[in-house]
Amino acid sequence: MKTQPLYLGGKWVTSPTTLQVHNPANGQVIGEVCTVGRPVVAQAITDAHAALAGWRALTGKERGDRLRAVADQLLRRRDEVARTITLENGKPLAQSLGEVAMSVDHLLWFAEEARRAYGRIVPAQAPGKRHLVVKTPIGVVAAISPWNFPLVLAVRKIAPALAAGCPVVLKPASATPLCAIQFAECVEAAGLPASVFQVVLGRASEIAAEFLENRLCRKITFTGSTEVGQLLIRGAATDIKPLSLELGGHAPVLIFADADLDQAVETAMIAKFRNSGQSCIAANRIYVQRPVYQEFLERFAQKARELKVGDGLEAGVNVGPVINQEGLDKALSHIADAKARGARCLCGGRRMDRPGWFLEPTVLADVPEAATCMSEETFAPVAAVCSFETEEEAVTRANASPFGLSAYACTRDLGRTFRLIESLEAGTIGINDGAPSTSQCPFGGTKHSGWGRELGNEGLDAFLETKHASLVL
Repeated sequence: MKTQPLYLGGKWVTSPTTLQVHNPANGQVIGEVCTVGRPVVAQAITDAHAALAGWRALTGKERGDRLRAVADQLLRRRDEVARTITLENGKPLAQSLGEVAMSVDHLLWFAEEARRAYGRIVPAQAPGKRHLVVKTPIGVVAAISPWNFPLVLAVRKIAPALAAGCPVVLKPASATPLCAIQFAECVEAAGLPASVFQVVLGRASEIAAEFLENRLCRKITFTGSTEVGQLLIRGAATDIKPLSLELGGHAPVLIFADADLDQAVETAMIAKFRNSGQSCIAANRIYVQRPVYQEFLERFAQKARELKVGDGLEAGVNVGPVINQEGLDKALSHIADAKARGARCLCGGRRMDRPGWFLEPTVLADVPEAATCMSEETFAPVAAVCSFETEEEAVTRANASPFGLSAYACTRDLGRTFRLIESLEAGTIGINDGAPSTSQCPFGGTKHSGWGRELGNEGLDAFLETKHASLVL
């Protein structure tokens, strides 16, 4: 088995220490990647800072051309990279292909946005003065990406930072680093200057400490748990380091009696079971209005029973494994807790008798608010469903969570749609839409779900400083 080197300073660098990557579908080792300690991370930041002047000096169009070249390389290797994602993450191959396609789209979007770092001229209030507002790159960016969407959530950080003129040092998740190595190969093949993009891997606490304490690192962008986000906030306080944080979620789905029930079931299926439920915007709490509650349960549970579970490389698979034993144990504990509190298990609820970390797609009905799954992310193919009576009640229960990353609602009432958009406390709201994220619109959370926004034109602003220049003429 080949040990994968890291991409540092425009070269492929080996080290004596490595970590193994496992396939969650069978537990087998599928790869080995070099790891580095804090001194190497410090050197990567130093090298990125040295590359900053040349990279930021390029026009936005020139940087955009380089991003297009990376997108072309990634598209050329689409099938290979998608297979790697499935092997290390477990998701069905069709979903991995979708992840690669979205990554390409992000690169192309920010290739265009690179030309749109607009400033403005502000009318003066005093004679002889002129006021300019300009946008400039913030500097070296450290990006920390998660395992659940290992490529696209990294690219959401890399593409806008590079477009803005900022070199990037990426720390991918230890469980899924192989697609990051392949992305670095695409960067190299596209001809980006040395040290404009680098990959480090190793002990997360050491790497994060260097990112936080090294003053040449000017910003950290992170997707992961709220608990780790809180640690980064505390660590960033000393140097007052800017952070972009996309943290945990606990998305509600509100299904009203006037909804198209077929569409509502499909929306809930996508929002819940995509990527085996391992998504920060996954449906965690499904609230259904009383008049359609029983019919929804019957249709939804039947759809869940029809899902094909298996190795993501198998044809027709809808649901793969969860990422590891810890994730499986957490999901099983949430199921047991809900049942102990009176929930009914309509389907699933058990570990599958096969190698790997597979859980039957599970639908729990009549789940009480006190159940653990109603307040904590399950991060597995487990759907918790309960009923509500009024719109006011549904919104109140949906907003009771400290998280606010995403929310969903199914309704055909236009007035209600606008009331929900205004009242639901979430950064992204899908109305009859279980997959609302798109390159051209901002993504991020409220409350404990994070700071800042990715994607859209807001995604570029996250890596730009705004300066005011006052000129006396």
